[in-house]
Amino acid sequence: MNNKFNKLTLAAAITAAFASQAHAGGYQINEQSVSGQGYGHAGRSSNINDASIVYGNPAGMSFLDRAQITAGGTYLNVNSDIDNTTSSRSLETQAGPQPLGSVEGSNDGDMVPGTLVPFAFYAQPVNDQLAFGFGVYAPFGSKTEYEDGFQGRNQGNYTEVKVMTAQPTVSYRFNDQWAVGAGVTYNRVEGELRRQVPAATPIGLTEVDSRVEGDDEAWGYNLGVIYQPVPETTLGLTYRSKVDFNLQGSFTASSPELDLLGIGTVTDTAALDLTTPETVNFSLTQQMTDRLKLMFGASWARWSHFDQILVTGTDRPVITNEPQSYENAWAFSTGGEYQLTPQLALRAGVALDFTPTQDATRSVRIPSDDRRIFSIGAGWSPTPDLTLDVAYSYLTERSTQVNQTKTDDLLGTGAITSNYSADYKNEAHGFGAQLTYRF
Repeated sequence: MNNKFNKLTLAAAITAAFASQAHAGGYQINEQSVSGQGYGHAGRSSNINDASIVYGNPAGMSFLDRAQITAGGTYLNVNSDIDNTTSSRSLETQAGPQPLGSVEGSNDGDMVPGTLVPFAFYAQPVNDQLAFGFGVYAPFGSKTEYEDGFQGRNQGNYTEVKVMTAQPTVSYRFNDQWAVGAGVTYNRVEGELRRQVPAATPIGLTEVDSRVEGDDEAWGYNLGVIYQPVPETTLGLTYRSKVDFNLQGSFTASSPELDLLGIGTVTDTAALDLTTPETVNFSLTQQMTDRLKLMFGASWARWSHFDQILVTGTDRPVITNEPQSYENAWAFSTGGEYQLTPQLALRAGVALDFTPTQDATRSVRIPSDDRRIFSIGAGWSPTPDLTLDVAYSYLTERSTQVNQTKTDDLLGTGAITSNYSADYKNEAHGFGAQLTYRF
């Protein structure tokens, strides 16, 4: 099993990668429902459209009138501008830092490849009270891949994480007003992290390609409740547990200069403890007329779990230690749905997503700030058994600054401090489509 240090940092990089997510920043993915994407996920815990409610609120399955399957995905396209860059390196000596000049390189900003985030859900009512369901989706994930000559490569140039979750779920409806639900989640993660580490050698200053790779698995759970005081009003509350990963992996560092010196590739084991945050989502759906319903949602995430990226090895007590100092964060959304015809529903929504990152610890792997997300969508049902949903979201972030410093002594020949500073401006587009079939 490979090191998860990569996974964690990669996960953090998601912050700049997702167009329609309305979670409280960090590295969560919000792409588990295209019907919900259309109204900004404002009614995630209370609006029951299709089988994606398995994720939104497991209690909602018992309000479905028949078995159904919902599957789809969202394609994410991210654009970033990097400006006002500066960099420097220095050798740490007893007499103080000795300047080694700046790090030359480019700042293209095209570091997030286009990504498709898929999902699939099945819900099966057993009777008027009991329902079962199952879902497969991605709750966390990201990929950032800077160009080879990226000026901030000493801080990080490649991060990737893939987290897939399988969730069996049960729901029970006590009466016309109350329902509860619960699910168990099996979570599988893979990741990779790369960084060009500066090192002093007898033949001069060089950069060593440092990589950490890994995978792991862990269990979690979620709980939900729905309350309808009157048929026109639905309140939903969902809790998703934290997930503790005890990651074991591997570390490698290589360069042509190390080969010339007879050192070869440096290897080590690697270990990382990672805890993904628990989250709470509350939403309200209000049927205003026969055709119009409005929704409001609020989400909270305990990001304070993500305090640092600490990777330890067998030969090196600390392979890397990158402070994160995340703070707990909120996100708010509001939206609506209008039934234009019996077959066609139109949707729109807006969300405010407050970042958990802090100015002092923001990095090239997490170059994001507070976001605004604007969404539109539609649902078309040519028959009572079939619905096609589409949605588009535009995300724009507040301009932010990265000012990151790293000190490395990979070979034990002298510590080198590298600094990279830049202004980031991120925006993203999300294009979603899903199909629901009712049996």
